[in-house]
Amino acid sequence: MTQSAALILRAGRFKLGALPFLLGALTVLGFAPFYFYFLPPLTVAALFYLWLHAGSRRAAFMIGFMFGLGLYGVGASWVYVSLHDFGMMPMPIAVLATLLFCAFLALFPACAGWLQAWIKGAAALRLLVAMPAIFALFEWSLSWVFTGFPWLTLGYTQAPSGPLAGYAPLLGVFGVSWLLAVSAGLIALAYPAWRTARKQAWFALGGLLMLWSAGAALQFIAWTHPVGAPVTVSLLQGNIPQDMKWREERLMSTLVTYRNLVQGSQSRLIILPETAIPLFYDQVPATYFAELAQHARNNGGDLILGLPERDFDQRTYYNSVVSLGASPTQFYRKQHLVPFGEFIPLRPVFGWVVDMLHIPLSDFSRGTATQAPLTVAGQQVAMDICYEDVFGEEIIRQLPQATLLANVSNDAWFGNSIAPRQHLQISQMRALETGRYMLRATNTGMTAILNEKGRIVAQAPVFHEAALHGTAQGMMGSTPFVRWGNGAFLVLATLALAMALIISSRARQA
Repeated sequence: MTQSAALILRAGRFKLGALPFLLGALTVLGFAPFYFYFLPPLTVAALFYLWLHAGSRRAAFMIGFMFGLGLYGVGASWVYVSLHDFGMMPMPIAVLATLLFCAFLALFPACAGWLQAWIKGAAALRLLVAMPAIFALFEWSLSWVFTGFPWLTLGYTQAPSGPLAGYAPLLGVFGVSWLLAVSAGLIALAYPAWRTARKQAWFALGGLLMLWSAGAALQFIAWTHPVGAPVTVSLLQGNIPQDMKWREERLMSTLVTYRNLVQGSQSRLIILPETAIPLFYDQVPATYFAELAQHARNNGGDLILGLPERDFDQRTYYNSVVSLGASPTQFYRKQHLVPFGEFIPLRPVFGWVVDMLHIPLSDFSRGTATQAPLTVAGQQVAMDICYEDVFGEEIIRQLPQATLLANVSNDAWFGNSIAPRQHLQISQMRALETGRYMLRATNTGMTAILNEKGRIVAQAPVFHEAALHGTAQGMMGSTPFVRWGNGAFLVLATLALAMALIISSRARQA
């Protein structure tokens, strides 16, 4: 092999492997805790440019796969922490399981790359119409395939202050992803044209400026309006170590911790984290509940706490929250469960995972899909528990009746990784989409009050026992996303894809 041929081969391998992997890894900087929202449009623009010049569907597939492997391998590396550090899975198996999980997720951008390569036509058609629609639709498919894992949807990088954040109340996170991909296409179109077709480059940059300016302007629109006076809230963070949470000898200490935090609050609405009480509802001493309820009534309001709950047969149990205080007792049962963490899919095949993972209560039952908001402290609170926060279209089932959103989580499973910070940004997007305050009560960190624009009003220190006191304004009204869900995005993206396919088909026949 000649030296020039060897150089060409190495360059080809770099474009198919290392370069897209690096682009995917750099894209993670767009998410929390970094919030470099300007970076993903650039990395995706580079991805689109590589796809445009891939030369074959196989090469485009490999480029998309390596991009996804970099994105998920870095952005979801915390899966290893959950499996090994807290699930007690042996290190080699935990590493392999994490790699396989990230490789599976990487198949989605890989398939997007393969499909876009099938489209024939001008570069503008592929970059501005076909690639953005295909990329965003494959991201959306990650929200429901095998129960869904849309954790690193690129639209989240724009929450709360990115130039495309204003589109969230209209099109939701997947619509923001689509417009981010359109932005990337405009950048990819402008870059090579700058020297040879200056007019085309200016056209692309002008389109980018208009798209981002409109997004910035949309952030000033008040889609919802305040209702009633602000309510005082206390979000309690017990900081119970995950490896101690379910130990019998730690039970009394946990109960005392949360009792003291509750009694130190004078707020009308007090919220405790997911499974704050490590006992089934029917196991909690009646005097303990009575004491908490009385304190909430003395404050003229209510308390919401997370704990497991079971049916009378004691074989069916739920990840629940219960309200205590001035209002009647109400329950919310988690309905979107985490595979292998909260339920075992295909138990005859994967039942052995239960024996390997030391996860208490790893086979919850689902709550019903349509549950009413909790009527507490003069508010209608749309509850969601931990992972449910990732599914915006499921949260809006409780809207527009709900005046507040509340998420209770136990992000101790992720340790001091980037996952809890990413989860906070996901909550910021939910606030943007719905035009509602979001109250987050977590066990070890990212306990925060977010306003209807997704901005942090107050936040508790991480890995400290804390009570975050503040106020939240109830909101009424419906954003377009509350009315349409993902429907508007799906219609627009599908129409764009259909147009690209029609033009491509005519180009093939010509």
